[in-house]
Amino acid sequence: MRMNATALVSAFLGCWIATLLLLKWRRKRQVQDKIAKARSRREGALQQMGRAAQRFQEQNPNHQPESILSLSLHELCQKLGDGSLTPETVFYTYVDKALKVTADVNCIVDYIAENGSQLPRMNSEGKKGLLYGVPVSIKDSINCKGYDTTLGFAKRLFQPAAEDAVVVQVLKHQGAIPFVKTNIPQSLLSFDCSNPIFGSTVHPLDPTKSPGGSSGGEGALIKSGGSILGIGTDLGGSIRIPSAFCGICGLKPTSNRISKKGIVPCVAGQKGAYAGLGPMARDVDSLALCLKALLCKKMFHLDPMVPPLPFNEQIYTSSAPLRIGYHVTNSYFMPSPSMTRAVLETKELLEINGHVLVPFKPPHIVHFMSHLFPASFLGDCGATLLQPFEGEPIDPNLRINIQMIKLPYWIRRGLSWIIKPIAIRQSRTLSNLQERSVKELWKCHSEIEEYCREFTEEWKRLELDVLLCPAIGPAFKSGFPGKLTEVISNTILYNYLDFPAGVVPVTTVTKEDEEELKSFKGHYNDLGDKLFAKAVKESVGLPVAVQCVALPWQEELCLRFMKEVEKLSREKSRKQ
Repeated sequence: MRMNATALVSAFLGCWIATLLLLKWRRKRQVQDKIAKARSRREGALQQMGRAAQRFQEQNPNHQPESILSLSLHELCQKLGDGSLTPETVFYTYVDKALKVTADVNCIVDYIAENGSQLPRMNSEGKKGLLYGVPVSIKDSINCKGYDTTLGFAKRLFQPAAEDAVVVQVLKHQGAIPFVKTNIPQSLLSFDCSNPIFGSTVHPLDPTKSPGGSSGGEGALIKSGGSILGIGTDLGGSIRIPSAFCGICGLKPTSNRISKKGIVPCVAGQKGAYAGLGPMARDVDSLALCLKALLCKKMFHLDPMVPPLPFNEQIYTSSAPLRIGYHVTNSYFMPSPSMTRAVLETKELLEINGHVLVPFKPPHIVHFMSHLFPASFLGDCGATLLQPFEGEPIDPNLRINIQMIKLPYWIRRGLSWIIKPIAIRQSRTLSNLQERSVKELWKCHSEIEEYCREFTEEWKRLELDVLLCPAIGPAFKSGFPGKLTEVISNTILYNYLDFPAGVVPVTTVTKEDEEELKSFKGHYNDLGDKLFAKAVKESVGLPVAVQCVALPWQEELCLRFMKEVEKLSREKSRKQ
């Protein structure tokens, strides 16, 4: 009897385990089938783009796309406004170019076809907005009615948005035509650009490099000429990093200057870092025009939580000398030789042209990055972040970080102690990654508020108008961004402060920069610094951008400063 009972229990356990394995296999197969279906749907959308572009070309055999693609946004708007160009001509020119670009870099995840079908109606309407007839690319995480907002997760496939995000509604109100959605890293919490559904987007100038993230699809598409204006989001540098990597301009406004209604966040509910939504384009004037178009009565009506502050043209076009703070390093992460040179050369150009440059040292960055950042951003020990990954394939570039967050606290604490001699910054962050009580979280938020006050008081004491500082760059080799969280100290700081910040390309990596990189030690000469040197090596010819910062709600002043940097850098380049 006892043997029969044992055999019965063994059989039951065997069946139970087999059932669990079968269910797990079935769930995995369902996810794989869903992803395969999504990829097939995207292929169909790209084919639809191709047919539309070919049909237009056949109907217009004398069409010269390069004459349109070479126009700046202001020039394009002028020709669309006076009737020199039609919205159809511009739309299908960019559809064709975007299709060719994505064949090389894999940056488009969907084609917003019905907006193209509304083009004939646009021609018959008398009212023309500031962006009349301009094709605009939209980041995956921004809702477009009838299209998925995936964030790189299979569970979000085939769940089309019920309505457009406010920013998309306002773009349409101003006559713009959202025409494609662009690729992102899974969960958005990476400055690489790959996910298990649509794969990796590569850098348009070097396929071994990352275009940055999380607005990486936007950066690659715009740099390659497949879009003249794009909309991205930024929680820790997600507009500025891909703009800097790819060599375009990007602006992260104050978090609530542009409506975020209809934007899907990566970590819902966290209040440490403020997300911003902003434009990405080839030049600063395009960013300013886009911001001017968005800051209109339509947006203020659709989202009453946005302060009704229209664009201040007088500040943007001012030519008064500026008092500019600057720093080459924040004393936590040393930038690359090319980035150091970019900041110093820009400082010199500004001084020569009548601006006053004042050294500025960001306070307590080590404490900010080691304690305040992990304690607030992952105050629930990553539980909210991890939830969407349940039952999902994890992108290889994120796997080690996700596995680290999943570890019990005592193991993370032990690992922190083990790696401390070789990776001091990673060790500090790891030791502070733990679940906080409500009381501890409120205390952390109070410390962040005090930090913001201290930063702003130092800014005011020095009587600064704006700040010049490093961005991140040059572009990293693919796969490296996930290993180098500490480098975002130069960008995420301004999400916590909620300052507007933008990037402007000013130079390219030289052979001398590459040679100097061989002796790069950084501030700590630890694992992070060594990985960073590997990440940015072999970058000769790739763009390098600087970061321009202003106080909250002073986007126009930030853009005016960016415009000055852009003008002086271009003048210097023409003389060389």
